[in-house]
Amino acid sequence: MSLSKSTFDFLISLSKNNNREWFAEHKNSYLKEHQLVIEFADEVLALMKQHDELETISGKASLHRIYKDTRFSKEKIPYKNNWSASFKRATKSKRGGYYFHLEPGNTFLAGGFFNPNSEDLKRIREDINYNWEEWNEVLSDKGLIKSYGKISGNQVLTAPKGYLKEHPGIELLRLKQFIFKHNFTDKEVFDSNFAQNINETFKNIRPFFDYMSEILTTDSNGISII
Repeated sequence: MSLSKSTFDFLISLSKNNNREWFAEHKNSYLKEHQLVIEFADEVLALMKQHDELETISGKASLHRIYKDTRFSKEKIPYKNNWSASFKRATKSKRGGYYFHLEPGNTFLAGGFFNPNSEDLKRIREDINYNWEEWNEVLSDKGLIKSYGKISGNQVLTAPKGYLKEHPGIELLRLKQFIFKHNFTDKEVFDSNFAQNINETFKNIRPFFDYMSEILTTDSNGISII
Protein backbone atom coordinates (compact mmCIF):
# COMPACT_ATOMS: atom_id res chain seq x y z
CA MET A 1 0.00 0.00 0.00
CA SER A 2 0.99 3.65 -0.34
CA LEU A 3 0.34 6.45 2.09
CA SER A 4 -2.57 8.77 1.39
CA LYS A 5 -2.00 12.51 1.09
CA SER A 6 -4.72 12.88 3.70
CA THR A 7 -2.18 11.54 6.19
CA PHE A 8 -0.11 14.70 5.71
CA ASP A 9 -3.16 16.93 5.31
CA PHE A 10 -4.18 16.01 8.85
CA LEU A 11 -0.71 16.87 10.18
CA ILE A 12 -0.70 20.21 8.35
CA SER A 13 -4.06 21.11 9.88
CA LEU A 14 -2.89 19.93 13.29
CA SER A 15 0.24 22.09 13.12
CA LYS A 16 -2.00 25.13 12.55
CA ASN A 17 -4.45 24.16 15.30
CA ASN A 18 -2.33 22.38 17.88
CA ASN A 19 -4.71 22.54 20.80
CA ARG A 20 -6.93 20.09 22.65
CA GLU A 21 -10.20 21.67 21.53
CA TRP A 22 -9.42 21.31 17.83
CA PHE A 23 -8.07 17.80 18.29
CA ALA A 24 -11.23 16.70 20.13
CA GLU A 25 -13.38 18.06 17.30
CA HIS A 26 -11.30 16.17 14.72
CA LYS A 27 -10.73 12.98 16.69
CA ASN A 28 -12.43 10.83 14.04
CA SER A 29 -10.05 12.19 11.38
CA TYR A 30 -7.11 11.40 13.63
CA LEU A 31 -8.31 7.82 14.20
CA LYS A 32 -8.79 7.29 10.46
CA GLU A 33 -5.28 8.52 9.61
CA HIS A 34 -3.76 6.71 12.57
CA GLN A 35 -5.19 3.42 11.28
CA LEU A 36 -3.75 4.07 7.81
CA VAL A 37 -0.30 4.68 9.31
CA ILE A 38 -0.63 1.46 11.35
CA GLU A 39 -1.39 -0.49 8.17
CA PHE A 40 1.56 1.12 6.44
CA ALA A 41 3.86 0.27 9.36
CA ASP A 42 2.57 -3.33 9.22
CA GLU A 43 3.61 -3.51 5.57
CA VAL A 44 7.10 -2.16 6.28
CA LEU A 45 7.45 -4.53 9.23
CA ALA A 46 6.48 -7.55 7.10
CA LEU A 47 9.09 -6.61 4.49
CA MET A 48 11.80 -6.14 7.09
CA LYS A 49 11.09 -9.45 8.78
CA GLN A 50 12.11 -11.15 5.54
CA HIS A 51 15.75 -10.16 6.18
CA ASP A 52 16.05 -9.28 9.88
CA GLU A 53 14.78 -10.74 13.14
CA LEU A 54 12.67 -8.13 14.91
CA GLU A 55 11.17 -8.05 18.37
CA THR A 56 8.45 -5.58 17.32
CA ILE A 57 5.27 -7.59 16.81
CA SER A 58 3.03 -5.21 14.86
CA GLY A 59 2.76 -1.85 13.16
CA LYS A 60 0.51 -0.65 15.98
CA ALA A 61 3.10 -1.61 18.59
CA SER A 62 5.81 0.22 16.64
CA LEU A 63 4.03 3.59 16.49
CA HIS A 64 4.82 6.36 18.95
CA ARG A 65 2.04 8.29 20.64
CA ILE A 66 1.01 11.56 19.02
CA TYR A 67 0.48 13.06 22.47
CA LYS A 68 3.42 15.10 23.75
CA ASP A 69 4.81 15.08 27.27
CA THR A 70 4.96 18.82 27.96
CA ARG A 71 6.06 18.61 31.59
CA PHE A 72 9.70 19.39 30.85
CA SER A 73 9.29 21.16 27.52
CA LYS A 74 9.35 24.90 26.85
CA GLU A 75 7.06 24.26 23.87
CA LYS A 76 3.70 23.47 25.43
CA ILE A 77 1.82 22.30 22.32
CA PRO A 78 0.01 19.07 23.29
CA TYR A 79 0.49 17.05 20.07
CA LYS A 80 3.34 16.04 17.78
CA ASN A 81 3.15 17.26 14.20
CA ASN A 82 4.40 13.93 12.84
CA TRP A 83 3.84 10.20 12.76
CA SER A 84 6.78 8.09 13.91
CA ALA A 85 7.64 4.48 14.67
CA SER A 86 10.51 2.32 15.89
CA PHE A 87 11.43 -1.29 15.12
CA LYS A 88 13.51 -3.15 17.68
CA ARG A 89 15.81 -6.01 16.69
CA ALA A 90 15.27 -9.33 18.46
CA THR A 91 17.52 -11.22 20.86
CA LYS A 92 20.55 -9.94 22.79
CA SER A 93 22.84 -10.89 19.91
CA LYS A 94 21.32 -8.34 17.50
CA ARG A 95 21.98 -4.71 18.32
CA GLY A 96 20.79 -1.46 16.75
CA GLY A 97 17.39 0.06 16.08
CA TYR A 98 15.31 1.41 13.20
CA TYR A 99 13.20 4.60 13.25
CA PHE A 100 10.99 6.30 10.70
CA HIS A 101 9.49 9.79 10.89
CA LEU A 102 6.65 11.03 8.65
CA GLU A 103 6.16 14.80 8.51
CA PRO A 104 5.41 17.24 5.69
CA GLY A 105 8.75 18.49 4.40
CA ASN A 106 10.68 16.49 6.99
CA THR A 107 10.30 12.75 6.42
CA PHE A 108 13.33 10.65 7.26
CA LEU A 109 14.64 7.28 8.39
CA ALA A 110 17.27 6.85 11.05
CA GLY A 111 19.13 3.86 12.36
CA GLY A 112 21.93 3.17 14.76
CA PHE A 113 22.71 3.83 18.40
CA PHE A 114 21.05 6.98 19.73
CA ASN A 115 21.94 6.78 23.41
CA PRO A 116 24.46 3.98 24.05
CA ASN A 117 24.97 3.36 27.74
CA SER A 118 28.39 3.93 29.31
CA GLU A 119 29.47 0.30 28.99
CA ASP A 120 28.48 0.08 25.32
CA LEU A 121 30.16 3.41 24.55
CA LYS A 122 33.34 2.25 26.29
CA ARG A 123 33.37 -1.00 24.30
CA ILE A 124 32.75 0.86 21.02
CA ARG A 125 35.58 3.30 21.66
CA GLU A 126 37.95 0.51 22.60
CA ASP A 127 37.23 -1.14 19.27
CA ILE A 128 37.68 2.10 17.33
CA ASN A 129 40.97 2.67 19.13
CA TYR A 130 42.41 -0.66 17.99
CA ASN A 131 40.46 -1.33 14.81
CA TRP A 132 39.81 2.08 13.26
CA GLU A 133 40.87 0.81 9.82
CA GLU A 134 38.21 -1.90 10.00
CA TRP A 135 35.68 0.77 10.98
CA ASN A 136 36.62 2.76 7.90
CA GLU A 137 36.07 -0.34 5.79
CA VAL A 138 32.62 -0.99 7.28
CA LEU A 139 31.62 2.65 6.88
CA SER A 140 32.77 2.56 3.24
CA ASP A 141 30.14 -0.04 2.31
CA LYS A 142 28.60 1.12 -0.98
CA GLY A 143 25.01 0.47 0.06
CA LEU A 144 25.50 2.26 3.37
CA ILE A 145 27.01 5.33 1.70
CA LYS A 146 24.37 5.37 -1.04
CA SER A 147 21.53 5.35 1.48
CA TYR A 148 22.98 7.40 4.32
CA GLY A 149 26.25 9.08 3.48
CA LYS A 150 28.40 9.60 6.58
CA ILE A 151 27.78 8.55 10.15
CA SER A 152 26.67 11.35 12.48
CA GLY A 153 25.86 12.07 16.12
CA ASN A 154 26.73 14.23 19.09
CA GLN A 155 30.46 14.43 19.86
CA VAL A 156 32.80 15.40 22.66
CA LEU A 157 34.72 18.60 21.90
CA THR A 158 38.26 17.23 21.72
CA ALA A 159 39.09 13.62 22.59
CA PRO A 160 37.50 11.23 25.10
CA LYS A 161 39.46 10.77 28.30
CA GLY A 162 42.21 8.22 27.79
CA TYR A 163 42.51 8.64 24.02
CA LEU A 164 44.99 10.64 21.96
CA LYS A 165 43.88 13.73 20.06
CA GLU A 166 46.26 12.61 17.30
CA HIS A 167 44.62 9.20 16.88
CA PRO A 168 43.86 8.55 13.16
CA GLY A 169 40.30 7.57 14.13
CA ILE A 170 39.72 10.61 16.36
CA GLU A 171 36.57 11.73 14.50
CA LEU A 172 34.97 8.37 15.30
CA LEU A 173 36.33 8.32 18.85
CA ARG A 174 34.69 11.68 19.55
CA LEU A 175 31.21 10.36 18.74
CA LYS A 176 28.73 9.81 21.57
CA GLN A 177 26.03 8.68 19.16
CA PHE A 178 26.29 6.54 16.04
CA ILE A 179 23.46 7.49 13.71
CA PHE A 180 22.65 7.16 10.03
CA LYS A 181 19.86 9.27 8.50
CA HIS A 182 18.13 9.27 5.12
CA ASN A 183 15.69 12.00 4.03
CA PHE A 184 12.70 11.56 1.72
CA THR A 185 10.83 14.23 -0.23
CA ASP A 186 7.04 14.46 0.08
CA LYS A 187 6.81 13.19 -3.51
CA GLU A 188 8.77 10.06 -2.53
CA VAL A 189 6.51 9.54 0.49
CA PHE A 190 3.44 9.17 -1.71
CA ASP A 191 5.14 6.95 -4.27
CA SER A 192 3.58 3.50 -4.51
CA ASN A 193 6.99 1.93 -3.73
CA PHE A 194 7.61 3.93 -0.55
CA ALA A 195 7.32 0.94 1.80
CA GLN A 196 9.78 -1.03 -0.36
CA ASN A 197 12.13 1.97 -0.45
CA ILE A 198 12.06 2.21 3.34
CA ASN A 199 12.80 -1.50 3.58
CA GLU A 200 15.76 -1.33 1.17
CA THR A 201 17.16 1.74 2.90
CA PHE A 202 16.96 0.06 6.29
CA LYS A 203 18.47 -3.09 4.80
CA ASN A 204 21.56 -1.14 3.73
CA ILE A 205 22.46 -0.40 7.35
CA ARG A 206 22.85 -4.09 8.15
CA PRO A 207 26.65 -4.32 7.59
CA PHE A 208 27.08 -1.68 10.28
CA PHE A 209 24.59 -3.36 12.63
CA ASP A 210 26.26 -6.72 12.15
CA TYR A 211 29.68 -5.26 12.98
CA MET A 212 28.38 -3.37 16.00
CA SER A 213 26.52 -6.44 17.25
CA GLU A 214 29.77 -8.38 17.25
CA ILE A 215 31.54 -5.61 19.16
CA LEU A 216 28.84 -5.28 21.79
CA THR A 217 28.27 -8.98 22.41
CA THR A 218 31.91 -10.06 22.77
CA ASP A 219 34.84 -8.94 24.90
CA SER A 220 38.16 -7.63 23.56
CA ASN A 221 39.24 -11.25 22.98
CA GLY A 222 36.17 -12.06 20.89
CA ILE A 223 34.56 -14.20 23.59
CA SER A 224 30.79 -13.90 23.97
CA ILE A 225 29.56 -11.86 26.94
CA ILE A 226 25.86 -12.68 26.51
